Amino acid sequence: MNDDLKQLIRDVPGFPKPGILFRDLTPLLEEPRLFRQAIDRLAVEYSGDGVQKVAAIESRGFLFGAPLAYALGAGLCILRKPGKLPRKSARETYALEYGTDALELHEDALAIGENVLVVDDLLATGGTAAAAGRLVQKLGATLVGYSFVVELSDLGGRAKLAHDRVNALIRY
Repeated sequence: MNDDLKQLIRDVPGFPKPGILFRDLTPLLEEPRLFRQAIDRLAVEYSGDGVQKVAAIESRGFLFGAPLAYALGAGLCILRKPGKLPRKSARETYALEYGTDALELHEDALAIGENVLVVDDLLATGGTAAAAGRLVQKLGATLVGYSFVVELSDLGGRAKLAHDRVNALIRY
């Protein structure tokens, strides 16, 4: 079944800059049967864990986080880049290759002890996902784990999440 999903992911060399091989998941989104299959497979991995909220990372994480939250019977909260949320928000900064970035989450988006699953489309170096997990915990919620459609294994992102549960449907 992974092969069915993997066949829909297009390699786009040189995007967004030379030397990068972009994994384009939009063909998967365009194929209803396999998109449903991907969401169902993401959901089954955490279906017995009492997930109460899915925390989706901006922006492609929203595409998988919303239907996953629905499939799990959970609420959805969104992790955004700084300055994009309208209410009081908590922030977590993380390192990039050249500088830093940050994620924000409404301070009232999670309850203390609430079981939260962090979701994004792709795990690369792991910095963004790790920051998302720290932010969930900073707000007092319980991090159940991380879920991705694709993992780029050679970039070592899983190591930054080593103490937590990580699920990826497809690995390169």
